[in-house]
Amino acid sequence: MKYRSLACRFCFLLLFAAVAVTASAAAEKRNITEKDLFSFVWIGDTQVSPDGSRVAFVRVTVNEKKEGYTTSIWTVSTAGNEEPHRLTSGERDSSPRWSPDGKYLVFTRVTEKDGKPESPQLFMLSMGGGDAFSFTTLPKGAGDPRWSPDGKTIEFTSTTNPEDLAKQEKKKRKEEELKRAVAAEASLTPGAESATEKQKLAEGAVKQAESEAEHESDIHVVTRAVYRGDDEGYYDYKRPQHLWVVPAPRNADEKVQPKQLTSGRFEEGGAIWSKDGAQIYFASLQNDEPYYERPKTELYFVSATGGEATKLTTVNMDTGALALSPDGKQVAFIASAPEPVNSYTQPDLWVIDLVKDAKPRNLTAGFDWDVGASVFGDQGSPRAGGGNAPVWSPDGKSIVENFAREGQTNLGSFDVATGAMTEITKGNQAIVRFRGAPDSTKLVYYLSTATKLGDLFWLDRVSGEARQLTHSNEELFGQLNLTEPEEIHYKSFDGKNIQAWLQKPPGFDPAKKYPLILNIHGGPHAAYGFIFEHEFQWMAAKGYIVLYPNPRGSTSYGQEFGNVIQFHYPGDDYKDLMLGVDEAIKRGYVDPKKLGVTGGSGGGLLTNWVVGHTDRFAAAVAQRDIASWTDWWYTADFTLFQSTWFKAPPFQDPEDFKARSPITYINNVKTPSMFILGENDYRTPPSAGGEQMFRALKFRKIPTVMVKFPNESHELSRSGGPWHRVERLQHIVGWFDRWLMGMAKPEYDVAPGDSVSVKTNVPPKPKP
Repeated sequence: MKYRSLACRFCFLLLFAAVAVTASAAAEKRNITEKDLFSFVWIGDTQVSPDGSRVAFVRVTVNEKKEGYTTSIWTVSTAGNEEPHRLTSGERDSSPRWSPDGKYLVFTRVTEKDGKPESPQLFMLSMGGGDAFSFTTLPKGAGDPRWSPDGKTIEFTSTTNPEDLAKQEKKKRKEEELKRAVAAEASLTPGAESATEKQKLAEGAVKQAESEAEHESDIHVVTRAVYRGDDEGYYDYKRPQHLWVVPAPRNADEKVQPKQLTSGRFEEGGAIWSKDGAQIYFASLQNDEPYYERPKTELYFVSATGGEATKLTTVNMDTGALALSPDGKQVAFIASAPEPVNSYTQPDLWVIDLVKDAKPRNLTAGFDWDVGASVFGDQGSPRAGGGNAPVWSPDGKSIVENFAREGQTNLGSFDVATGAMTEITKGNQAIVRFRGAPDSTKLVYYLSTATKLGDLFWLDRVSGEARQLTHSNEELFGQLNLTEPEEIHYKSFDGKNIQAWLQKPPGFDPAKKYPLILNIHGGPHAAYGFIFEHEFQWMAAKGYIVLYPNPRGSTSYGQEFGNVIQFHYPGDDYKDLMLGVDEAIKRGYVDPKKLGVTGGSGGGLLTNWVVGHTDRFAAAVAQRDIASWTDWWYTADFTLFQSTWFKAPPFQDPEDFKARSPITYINNVKTPSMFILGENDYRTPPSAGGEQMFRALKFRKIPTVMVKFPNESHELSRSGGPWHRVERLQHIVGWFDRWLMGMAKPEYDVAPGDSVSVKTNVPPKPKP
């Protein structure tokens, strides 16, 4: 007994020591801040070497001025026995692509001239050593390089047209003539005898000639309903993207000449080489105004040596990236069926034979989850580029894709004959990007969780072994006191099951009362899930509980759940959100008098809708929102010419647009509201959203603030300028701090002393 007593005492001491160490480690950690974003590392566009021994990827960091991002190309061994190391020295390098023999890497680089970025060009890097060298100088740049199977040719895309080439050649000739003339004149000019001074004279003359170059108009003559794109600017239909080819140089001394492969007024893309390298398959659409019809894609092929392109077939869908089967006879792609016309149609995995007039076959028609899709997060890889394409097995009998299901994103193997799915990965995680090794028995994927920003993992499908290749944010995240969100489920008014999460503050005490922020996702056909959300972690670190639900209309819950809001958005999704708030309050640790609501895009629309239909929230922040569906219909960067969200245009059914527009209910709003807007947002133009709400609330003397971000598009929160992303977070939480926490925020007052009571939400009386 005495021995057992001593043993128990020893065990207790060990346990006490372990607890003490754990507590000490937790005490040493700090809460995450909004400025930690400056230290984040993102990974994108992974590419596996032909022998499967290495992975090249784009590494993204915030630049020194914190105004933009640095993208460089790195590599890491798939054996997991080394740290990643940098391959390229540029500040804007991307799109790495291995040569078939693995000895070279082609990539794109953006350089600067006179402090301004030039168009991207193709660069080559020998894996045997040496500096990277450029081998294209096209006026409008080059992108999306793809090696031929024999490694002798590279296909790429460019919007350069013959007129651009003629101007470039004319400019070169003029520069050379000027240099010769000035040099000759300088040799006769007194006081300009030195070679240096002669050179300066020549350079000055060249610059003067450049400034006197032909004028290029900057006006936009618009003839199409779709004429600009968010984060892209105005479309130049005079310069459609075409396919080009260029011999692959092995050194900087080997001069090569690019050749335009396709031409015409229609754009091409998504090119893939045939197995024998004799031809190139690509996607296009020979339609000047496709918005009058349901989505379509036309598949073509062209000889790798040039000539007329041949049309294979028309696919009545907007196809994603094409993936060639091992035997070269089929391609696989992700697309949504065009019929019936829905607000939301699940994406499926399709295959089609590469023969004349072939019809695609849906492998996942009976699979009620979102194939080729992922849950939503605020930490994608800005500027990294790259996307997913289906990965065929070596025998062509199965295809690997990711899929979203109830807040998770994992990988599955889909049988080509039956469509049956076998799970490759499982868990509360998001595999946003993936790529197959050349033999497809191994995969590299980019994985994120609620407390992990994202890293690369290498999976051997034969052994089932998965190993982590990168630890990009491990040092930073090891210092942070991050919290796992609590997954909850609740029933809505009609019995639908709603999944949501509660992000709680570090050191959460269930006996205390916390302010709550309802955070609504956009889309509306998108989904929150098991993925890192900097915004939620920081709000929690500031003392808030964050509720983020997936109301009806969200993806990853099946076709019916996603499409049920067609012609009813916003509507019953509002009820789902309010019942989620009720569910959180039931738990006893939420202060019902300190509720805030926010959301971006579709979430901004719903935020405006919420404050127009209830007074229960003490503050609201609508981001990149919609106030008037009518004004949005006329000004957004894409059209609603198909009956997806509305049955008719606003001039034919004005009452429906009015009934579903938050501005209609502006007279009901009593909630202090902030509006966060990107001045270059073409997806939800400020004039159709926050600007209207702000002006109306000012008229009604409801406390309101508008925060406008110069030069930012709809992507402000995900890939906007780093400082702007941080300031956005500061203003969102600052507004809630003012109205939920009672903190002084003079920057939101019209004038000193104009503070508004947090308890009564009553604005000050206007001064005489």
